[in-house]
Amino acid sequence: MILAFLFGAISLLYATVGQAGGTAFLALMAFASFTPQEMRPTALALNIVAAMCSTLIFNWGRLVDWRKLWPLLSASVPTTLVGALIVLPEGTYKAITGLVLILAAAVLIIRRKRDAVQSAQLPIWGSITTGAAVGFVSGLTGVGGGVFLAPILIAFRWASPKETSALSAPFILANSTVGLLGTMIVGQRPSAYTLMYGVAAAAGAIIGTAIGIRWLSENLTRYVLAAMLAAAGFQLLLV
Repeated sequence: MILAFLFGAISLLYATVGQAGGTAFLALMAFASFTPQEMRPTALALNIVAAMCSTLIFNWGRLVDWRKLWPLLSASVPTTLVGALIVLPEGTYKAITGLVLILAAAVLIIRRKRDAVQSAQLPIWGSITTGAAVGFVSGLTGVGGGVFLAPILIAFRWASPKETSALSAPFILANSTVGLLGTMIVGQRPSAYTLMYGVAAAAGAIIGTAIGIRWLSENLTRYVLAAMLAAAGFQLLLV
């Protein structure tokens, strides 16, 4: 029951910036002594639930720029499946994921506020390379990809922080679904308590998304995301 509450709290916090919480889900499961075979598929299953709730809310508010999203998804979905079929040693997996998240947080902090306010059209080469790379890493790690996509979109000014939040949720939903399929193909299965955890994650995502849309400014969104990326990165390196 305590774990379910913590999963819900994580989902709430991450949903304020359009994320599902996969990195923190993984860190929490590591602290709770989940087996490596359970961690990745359970995180992906919770990502699906949380991202679905956020996507529905963002889409209902007409906040998702589908013209920017479709090219990213067309490149990421195939590579997500490829990444999901690869099983890394636990130590290597945590080290790579943790370092990438900390680097992403640093990028968001270093960039000036004025660099993130104006957003440019996402070029086709940017969609293909970013989607393919992020998709592969998301399948490999089981984090859904939003935490890798968001810093890239903001750093290159391809989307503002608010636009990035709305793009991240459906991106995570699609890639987590494909990633979960891949992990099950290689014999990994979610925890037996995933349904209970999923209910908590859904409730957190609904509340968190509403908070992010209504009360978080562009600049605050950027710094909240950076703090979460750094925290999750250090968690994965330390557990």
